[in-house]
Amino acid sequence: MKELIEMLHAGGYSCVIAHGDSFRTFTRRGVADLYDLLVQDADFLSGSRVADKVIGKAAASLMVLGGVKEVYTHVISRPALQLLHEAGIVVDCDEVVDYIINRNHTGWCPLEQASRDLHSAKDIFPVIKDFISEQRKKES
Repeated sequence: MKELIEMLHAGGYSCVIAHGDSFRTFTRRGVADLYDLLVQDADFLSGSRVADKVIGKAAASLMVLGGVKEVYTHVISRPALQLLHEAGIVVDCDEVVDYIINRNHTGWCPLEQASRDLHSAKDIFPVIKDFISEQRKKES
């Protein structure tokens, strides 16, 4: 994990994922990169190690569904930490917060809020899928 953490910080990435000897780096904010990887190449996530800047409940659910085995993050929400622990994923973090804040620092991250009352990664996935779809419509 040390190498992943160093890559995360030195490269200014949002997320670094290792599967065996292969590494992938990501730069987008939010869960879009994890979502795309799970949908397009789930095998890469299975058994992987992940270093991510911030992990909320939605990102944690994607990691659970993908079969990630170990995670490091700078900041993680309590609900995300609980979801990862319940799935048996090893977690190392610098800071645990009650919830992830939005990009404007005015309240909850939209996906953290939307998944607030959901308890399983399978239940959270459709919420993420709809959110990503709406975001992509706005961008095009």
